[in-house]
Amino acid sequence: MRVGITGHRGLPRPVEEKVKHALRGAVGAVRPEDLIGVSCVADGPDSWFARAVLDHGGCIEVVIPAHEYREGLPQWHHPEYDELIQRATDVHHTNLVESTSSAHMAGSELLVGLVDELIAVWDGNPARGYGGTADVVAYAERMGVPVRVLWPAGATRD
Repeated sequence: MRVGITGHRGLPRPVEEKVKHALRGAVGAVRPEDLIGVSCVADGPDSWFARAVLDHGGCIEVVIPAHEYREGLPQWHHPEYDELIQRATDVHHTNLVESTSSAHMAGSELLVGLVDELIAVWDGNPARGYGGTADVVAYAERMGVPVRVLWPAGATRD
């Protein structure tokens, strides 16, 4: 089972803990030997999901939206990003250079094309910028990829 992830970054700490718990539960429902998690391993849900897959005994594959993607992530996240890439069984590239919203969407489209299901850590609201979680969910739905939304009841992003 190939499962992808998309989701909001920068969540408040109480929401973060609930999302991490929900991700562990979703990952734990799949036999480890059948689980391949696909992620862009950005800070937030992408990395939490990848870590949960690895902790459960599954494998991860990483999608890199652009050559300069890592530099656009927070500096504090670089060690986690690097470790997850090193632990990936495969790394997929868009071959784009600049880490723009268009590159991020291209990476998400590549990810959606690789998976049987997409988990979306999504509050149900429109994207705040092109390539946001709502755009990825809409793309997955257009492509016929099932989407499972994980969002804690009553949670807000801000």
